[in-house]
Amino acid sequence: MSDDPASGDDPASGDDPAHGDDPGPDDDSENPNEEVQYHIEVGPDDVADAVLLPGNPERVDKITALWDDHEERAFHREYRTATGTYDGEPLSVTSTGIGSPSAAIAVEELARVGADTFIRVGSCGAIQPEMAVGDLVITSGAVRQEGTSDEYVREDYPAAADHEVVAALVAAAERLGYDYHVGITMSADSFYAGQGRPGFKGFEAAGSDTLVDELREANVKNIEMEAAAILTIANVYGLRAGAVCTVYANRVTGEFRTEGESRAAECASLAAALLARMDEVKREAGVDRWHAGLSLE
Repeated sequence: MSDDPASGDDPASGDDPAHGDDPGPDDDSENPNEEVQYHIEVGPDDVADAVLLPGNPERVDKITALWDDHEERAFHREYRTATGTYDGEPLSVTSTGIGSPSAAIAVEELARVGADTFIRVGSCGAIQPEMAVGDLVITSGAVRQEGTSDEYVREDYPAAADHEVVAALVAAAERLGYDYHVGITMSADSFYAGQGRPGFKGFEAAGSDTLVDELREANVKNIEMEAAAILTIANVYGLRAGAVCTVYANRVTGEFRTEGESRAAECASLAAALLARMDEVKREAGVDRWHAGLSLE
């Protein structure tokens, strides 16, 4: 083969008439390190350091309606992203779709473009009898019943919420006057069988008849589908994450209503703003972690 590029003998050459301007297979391949991310279609200039993570793309409008301003940056598949400000602080929101696999993709790609703080904003089923529909549940840690986090780390690795995020969510709920509970969440991989509900034609998965009772006796507060993976992945990568959900159903009392949907969104938005101020106080004090000796004005 000639070394002369004008010879036309190199089939990979862009000058080959047989190829024209069509990209070769390598040019069209998936590259997770591209600046614009493959699934969520955002780049480094599109998102703030802190990102709220609802499941439903329709919740993006309900979240940004609470903000000072916002602009939609991308909408691809289940991933809808907007960036703006809340209480003067930069903030983004990206919907993740349902379940841990798609939520993990969102965290992965948002981290690649510079996000370092994640707050899941969702709905859940409560499993303690004193928890009312419309209450908030702030996750301190999660039972990893989903399978996504198992692909990152050993099964006995804890899904722990960052203590700064938990503190900011509690402070936000207190300032807003919302009833809230703090504790352990269980994240499942299915809405029906994995949460102890009957499936099609009354199908019951093994152990589903005792699942909720066993979790309640262990003082687990609620069930949802994304928190455990988000918390685990964030910890693996040294990022901050937490979760706040509005109770839509109480599995013990049988109560169900889609009430208080905006409460989790408002709590998470205010918490993100408080975290930004906490970070500023830490910088001024010359410390790396928030502690009880520091205070916000």
